[in-house]
Amino acid sequence: MKRESIPALILAAGSGKRMGGPKALRIWEGETLLHRTARIALTAGCQPVLAVVGNWDAGAIELPLQLIANPEAAEGMASSIRAGVAALPPGAKGVLLLTVDQIRLNEAVLRQLLGNFLETPDQPIACAYAGTLGIPAVLPRRLFPALLALRGDRGAKGILLQEEALAIPFPGGEEDLDTPQDLLTFRR
Repeated sequence: MKRESIPALILAAGSGKRMGGPKALRIWEGETLLHRTARIALTAGCQPVLAVVGNWDAGAIELPLQLIANPEAAEGMASSIRAGVAALPPGAKGVLLLTVDQIRLNEAVLRQLLGNFLETPDQPIACAYAGTLGIPAVLPRRLFPALLALRGDRGAKGILLQEEALAIPFPGGEEDLDTPQDLLTFRR
């Protein structure tokens, strides 16, 4: 029997002011951060994989990745979540939310999130790191209206906390790339 697939939604529309340009286009170990995140999501079994991007050229991506332009990217993360959730397949039972800048992201973390979600499909599941919950996280369809109601530079954290999401440990999940110096630090 084929295992049910959950769509992945990569939030990558930010302009990357502190990075000096979109984080999604920064190169890490021979591929852009967007390509890397999409590859990991696909390898973990997500289908389809969608990426919300800003007003910049994502370049050639040789993966089955659906790009969604976010003309409201300047508003913040909520606008990307809304654009991505609106583009999900009609029968999606949930969505895996990701960003491109979590350098410790790996297939094992995503497989654990997805596996737990498929066992308890009405329960949100989030990564736990640095004393809190955050993304990557899987949210069930019943929470899509709450995701569509988000505004400003807010993500899904409030929803995850309010819903008492199941926590999956993600050591190093708080380590993200915000500046060119971060790229150099993590390469060492």
